[in-house]
Amino acid sequence: MKMDIRGRKREHVESARRRDVEYSLSPGFGDVRFVHQPLPEMALDDVDTECRMFGKMLSAPIIILGMTGGYPDASKINARLAAAAEKEGLAFGLGSQRAMIEKPSLASTYKVRKVAPTIPLIGNIGGCQLKKYGVKKVREALDIVEADALAIHLNPLQEVCQPEGDHDFSGILLQIGIFCRDLGLPVIVKETGAGMSMNTAIALRSAGVCMADVSGAGGTSWSKVEYMRSGGEPVFENWGNPTCVSIAACSEMIETIGSGGVRNGLDAAKALALGAAYAGAALPFLRASDPAAEAASWKRDLKIAMLLSCSKNLWALHRARIVISGKTAEEMKRIGVDVHRYARR
Repeated sequence: MKMDIRGRKREHVESARRRDVEYSLSPGFGDVRFVHQPLPEMALDDVDTECRMFGKMLSAPIIILGMTGGYPDASKINARLAAAAEKEGLAFGLGSQRAMIEKPSLASTYKVRKVAPTIPLIGNIGGCQLKKYGVKKVREALDIVEADALAIHLNPLQEVCQPEGDHDFSGILLQIGIFCRDLGLPVIVKETGAGMSMNTAIALRSAGVCMADVSGAGGTSWSKVEYMRSGGEPVFENWGNPTCVSIAACSEMIETIGSGGVRNGLDAAKALALGAAYAGAALPFLRASDPAAEAASWKRDLKIAMLLSCSKNLWALHRARIVISGKTAEEMKRIGVDVHRYARR
């Protein structure tokens, strides 16, 4: 018997909150090391992490990524996380709005503008739903929540492992292009934990996508969540492209959000030094007893990493020297990434 969408959303969030749902595969941050600079010649307070996203100021290039919506308890979760993002000046992403499109009475579980009036708010819909709903209906859902942009999520791995999942992924790129042309808002395309390839980044750029969230392997494994739900053998629980490899492969092709196993401000700094324009995470904020304090800690650690790499601002951080070693370096080399250039900058 198929579970309805509200029950599935609740089960997803509770699994992420309380069970071991992360990849055993590393995202690669342990193989990335900043070249330490013991003469930074500035104070910690001199480090500038401010940036813009969709015309709005952020105190740091960090996004609390979309997780949930579409069932009663999601209202409290989204409001709590959005309020934390507002307090600390970060961007915030909603979970898939499919539930509110199918059941308009669930729209309230996504509405966070009252607690987050000034920050960038990113709406969310699945690639498999684009053709079904069309531009007009999705734009209406975005306007209801006052979103600044749309994230189209790609999750074929999760879907094929999900008892109720979609199995047809044809025609999605064409639909992405239509949405980029007709939506009237910036379009982000995001994976959901299995990473992206350089070829995907090139295709998305050609379709008109403004930004790609690589959401690499090494964070939450949604295939693992689905195996837990179904009791199936977890054959594909570690399938995917690791986060650091995904960032390096994609960031020269399209503006990139680095996410997937980003667990603190130092990981965020490494993602940015690898080429990401923003860093994002979901699970650490979902599990935090005080998500605003968690966000403040991330911002401080990002600043410390910038100080110790002589990066006074984000422009300098993108050019900071890093050394990449181990399996991450090997995989980057095999797909044609020049790992040595990061240390020679």
